[in-house]
Amino acid sequence: MLSANGEYQSLDITETVVPVAANLPENEVTDTQLPVGTPTKFYGRYSDCMEMFAPAHRVVEYLNAHASWFSRCAEPMKVQPLGENGYALIIGRFGSFGYEVEPKIGLELLPPEDGVYRIRTIPIPDYQPPGYDVDYRASLQLQEDGSEITRVEWELDLVVCLHFPRFIQRLPKSLIQSTGDRLLNQIVRQVSRRLTRKVQEDFHTFLGLPFPGKFHK
Repeated sequence: MLSANGEYQSLDITETVVPVAANLPENEVTDTQLPVGTPTKFYGRYSDCMEMFAPAHRVVEYLNAHASWFSRCAEPMKVQPLGENGYALIIGRFGSFGYEVEPKIGLELLPPEDGVYRIRTIPIPDYQPPGYDVDYRASLQLQEDGSEITRVEWELDLVVCLHFPRFIQRLPKSLIQSTGDRLLNQIVRQVSRRLTRKVQEDFHTFLGLPFPGKFHK
């Protein structure tokens, strides 16, 4: 089960989520407001695993050939290749307080070192993120459980800095922080579940193996 600090709620990544009215009473606008121009940082640490019903060396072969499956498994996210190991992803449109953002990030899938796969953010050529910065650092390790099952265990450290417009910064910092943390957790939960399921299905199809029924839930 995916774990993180914060609560989760399901969402559709193609829709605006967590609608919160921005017209608060005047007595809610206090000294706890964000100074104008100050970026707000949201942070999450996550971990989970996915099971592959095959020996570890077959999983390694599949992961190393990410050019043949990553774009397909990332749908409905839009993906553009960036060099040999990189991809530009449009995650979806999200919003709160009447403010929306459509994150687009560059990720590089590094070759394994000592059995550890790492993913990190990279710049997207000729693209300047409008009002946000993302630092994505993930690692994956394979744990073979006998000869029939391989567990892909992963951890993710994610930092997002948002430069909110002035009307958002008039709100109390605690409200902005709690709503942003919840939204970040929702996005990670939705994307990770969908990507995990698609990779599992694609991997078993690639090997010509039946996909275990418990993953169809």
